[in-house]
Amino acid sequence: MPFLPYGLIRSALFCMDAEAAHEKTLAALERTQNTFWQLLWRQPRVQDPVTLAGLTLPNRVGLAAGLDKNARCIDALAGMGFGFVEAGTVTPLAQPGNPRPRLFRLPAAQALINRMGFNNEGVAAFVTHVCTSRFAEQRQSAAKGAPRMALGLNIGKNAATPMERAQDDYLMCLAAVYPHADYVAVNISSPNTRNLRDLQADEALAALLAALKARQRELADAHGLHVPLFLKIAPDLDEAQVQSIAAALLEHGMDGVIATNTTLSREAVQGLPHAQEAGGLSGAPVREASCRVIRQLRAALGAGFPIIGAGGILSGEDAVAKIEAGADAVQLYTGLIYKGPALVAEAAQAIKAHLASQGQVPPAGGASADPPAAGAQ
Repeated sequence: MPFLPYGLIRSALFCMDAEAAHEKTLAALERTQNTFWQLLWRQPRVQDPVTLAGLTLPNRVGLAAGLDKNARCIDALAGMGFGFVEAGTVTPLAQPGNPRPRLFRLPAAQALINRMGFNNEGVAAFVTHVCTSRFAEQRQSAAKGAPRMALGLNIGKNAATPMERAQDDYLMCLAAVYPHADYVAVNISSPNTRNLRDLQADEALAALLAALKARQRELADAHGLHVPLFLKIAPDLDEAQVQSIAAALLEHGMDGVIATNTTLSREAVQGLPHAQEAGGLSGAPVREASCRVIRQLRAALGAGFPIIGAGGILSGEDAVAKIEAGADAVQLYTGLIYKGPALVAEAAQAIKAHLASQGQVPPAGGASADPPAAGAQ
């Protein structure tokens, strides 16, 4: 358990504007990572190794993209016990995102609405932050057999880039982050970049995936390293659309899929303060929609295709529900805001216990070490 109870911190943070609280939290994490003060939020990593898309994850609970957009807090997040952390979304050029206010809490629904709009410092700064982290040093030691958390890097397009040139942005970002990532997530499902979700449509998706896979092969040859590509999709898809995306994933040889991003639906939060704010809704209200998409994907993709489930995980039981729906691993974001770092261990332990009760034994080896002592990562 973290030394400092999260309930005390949350009470203070929830008295502040949501984005201001977010920025102050990240600034504090960045300042204190790899110091004595990380004892305030460090916790042991649950050991439940799984191999996914060729990666051995120390456990099945990851952090979704969006929290650490600029990859400034990788070391801090590693100390919270995640099996994998996804930084980003990053775009080729720095951009401010949408006008403020753009982040809203709905505590009665354990939810957030955001319309951030891929605000980030650009891919050059992003890569610099990754490379100067202690995690980067740890990643180099992996070749010697040191177990570690995995790092995903999430890429997108600049708001000013015309949709007909979107592919260029994704290819540029892929080339920039490829040698520094354990996997790359391709975000085509944020509702906060105009028309971005159009890339989920048949012809646009086929063209994008074909280009990404061709570039992946080139980069694999250049670096002597295969870095898996995951596609992140929306929950606001009907069954026919999910089937079409699944077919495209298989046809183009994608390595995995992340289901899901935030929702545009407001059905579950009608009447609550901020419910009609524009943007993507996350947290408890998206839980069942993401599980529905996961079930449909698993049915269409078969047993072996890697699926990461995200959306509405606020307890260990919620995490297990994603696994039961067909996910191989899960990601947290809004749940971390409401429940704090203890949710990471709760979710990982619940999944481990559930799989053990089902007679599923994790592969031998590859278990992650507990987080190192303060000052080391």
